[in-house]
Amino acid sequence: MTYAHAAESVADVAASAEMLFDYLDDQARLGSHMQKPSMMILGGRMSYEFDEAKGRDVGSVMKMHGNILGLRLFVEEVVIEHQRPWRKAWETRGRPNLLVIEAYRMGFEISTSGEASRLRVFIDYDYPATYVGRRLGPIFGPIYARWCVSRIAKSAVHRYHGPPKEA
Repeated sequence: MTYAHAAESVADVAASAEMLFDYLDDQARLGSHMQKPSMMILGGRMSYEFDEAKGRDVGSVMKMHGNILGLRLFVEEVVIEHQRPWRKAWETRGRPNLLVIEAYRMGFEISTSGEASRLRVFIDYDYPATYVGRRLGPIFGPIYARWCVSRIAKSAVHRYHGPPKEA
């Protein structure tokens, strides 16, 4: 599937590709920024449900649901690539019920960079087809997408060597 919009964040991380992949392969950790109320998600939060593989195998299913401004949100994701220690990707399945982005593919790529690793976190996405989504998506979708990928990259950098330094 192709998507109309994209965002990415690239960072150098002081960890081997294997260590970094294992850290990022935890979907609950990757989405921890969604599980806490924040201004970016208007004080709302999302909860996760995982299958037995917990997002660590191709075909593994993850579900998120929550409320933002009284609206019930839901998305189901499936892992489509899992190539330890280099790449992982997942995408939405069915029709997500989200506010400023709709269908998406998200993931990360790791390459070696000297004794460290270079991490690229990406999201390819479409705006919602709803009336509200067509209005809010172009305004807030890019901001939200950049926030998501940068939060994941910064958490990995912070995990291995303090405050983040983006590449």
